[in-house]
Amino acid sequence: MRPFLIAALIGSTALPALAEEVNIYSHRQPMLIEPVINAFTAETGIKVNTSFIDKGMVERLRAEGARSPADIVLTVDIARLGEIKDAGLLQPVEDPALEAIPAGLRDADNEWFGVTTRARIVYASKERVADGEVTTYEDLADPKWKGRICSRTFGNDYNVALTAAYLAHHDEAATREWLTALRGNLAKKPEGNDRAQVKSIWAGECDISIGNTYYMGVMLADPEQKDWAESVRIVFPTFENSGTHVNVSGVGMTKAAPNRDAALKFMQFLVSPEAQRIYAESNNEFPVTEGVPRSELVASWGEFTPDDLPLPEVSALRPQALKLIEEVNFDG
Repeated sequence: MRPFLIAALIGSTALPALAEEVNIYSHRQPMLIEPVINAFTAETGIKVNTSFIDKGMVERLRAEGARSPADIVLTVDIARLGEIKDAGLLQPVEDPALEAIPAGLRDADNEWFGVTTRARIVYASKERVADGEVTTYEDLADPKWKGRICSRTFGNDYNVALTAAYLAHHDEAATREWLTALRGNLAKKPEGNDRAQVKSIWAGECDISIGNTYYMGVMLADPEQKDWAESVRIVFPTFENSGTHVNVSGVGMTKAAPNRDAALKFMQFLVSPEAQRIYAESNNEFPVTEGVPRSELVASWGEFTPDDLPLPEVSALRPQALKLIEEVNFDG
């Protein structure tokens, strides 16, 4: 077996040697996926080897080619899933358990599948932003927010996906106008991650920011960031005449997949009720399997209506969205 950046036998050292294994390349930190991997091995007896690859997954898979040890890719955001698919590095998987995932949350060619979702929401200051003051993504272009918005770069995958969704609901001219106005409302140059924007709200540097829902759970669990989280509330904005933009954490089987049968078992397990509960709870995300409840913390953030725009349509507009972001020089 080839060496991995992180390779671990999940389970008790008292277990006998395992006959099957599955190799995962993951954009997510090992600690975030370990609970579901532990449960998978406990149920199936299949050994799991995980490589954390923060950047360059496409390049690595291309370089390894047909000899790649990777069976599975686990990643966040349709941008990364779309990039891996577009590079021809995934294979279609036909399976009833996976096809039960809502069509809007999986690839039309069955090459990638959403396993949890998160919403791209507004974090609003409890002290300086009234309830109902921001209700739509279109509102963010309103001049009343001039000097009051903080944002990470819009070239970031999460914001490219949001812009692509905006483009799907509007036209190119309207999206360019929205980006220009939103940029004009920024309190400072885009920088940092989603949590850094909440820190800026807590520090009084701005009043609202755009971020993923799960970061609220991350901040509340960190003593150094808890005060940031408690200074804001989550607002679920919508597109006019639609819902709240959502994105996915997703899975795909590599074209090379040397352990296809074990890889398929892992993918099937990810959408089982047990794994959905574990994976969604450990990552503060929303399950995709019908009937699986949200964690108590995630449920406390309130109800919302997800945008019904299929994510494959959003993914297809990523290049055009990024071009518009660059044209308006959003990130300066």
